[in-house]
Amino acid sequence: MADETELQLQHKDKPIIAISSCLLGEPVRYDGQARPVSWIIDVLSQHCEFLPICPEMEAGFGVPRPPIRLQQKRGVLSVVLVGDPSEERTEKLEAACKSVLAGIQHADGLILKARSPSCGVKDTPVFDEAGAESASGAGLFTRICLAARPGFPVIDEQGLASEAGRVGFLIQVFRYCCRRRYNKGAAGLS
Repeated sequence: MADETELQLQHKDKPIIAISSCLLGEPVRYDGQARPVSWIIDVLSQHCEFLPICPEMEAGFGVPRPPIRLQQKRGVLSVVLVGDPSEERTEKLEAACKSVLAGIQHADGLILKARSPSCGVKDTPVFDEAGAESASGAGLFTRICLAARPGFPVIDEQGLASEAGRVGFLIQVFRYCCRRRYNKGAAGLS
């Protein structure tokens, strides 16, 4: 049986994954709901440390809150209220996204909520000025994160639906974790 110090060392050796809070069962979505994913909560939690994140909560939008969407206007991507596209939320959410990013500098991967205007990975609807869906892409936080951290392992809960998706993502996370630890150790030797 392992002693307490050995257990603490094992605990520290786990990769760190930042995860959309709603996927962990926290009721932080605009409608006050959560979208818990049992595989993340029941299985992945045994092998990784979690950093719950929610850029919209960090922005102070509250729960419940009016839903937001991404809107492309004259080549510029904005975050607006669904019910009133003249109500812009871009600056506030962008500042929150940068704050969240600063808080996950030691993370080895990121699991985000699909289709979210802040956290979607590739399938977030983007609307034109007339309110029609014109494209899809990454949410604002995901765009900021990937621009700042190229090669960072990022996936949404839909990408984790298959065993192949889970295994592929975990391989990326463990590789990233090993590189981060190696670089940290190498920096300490200088």
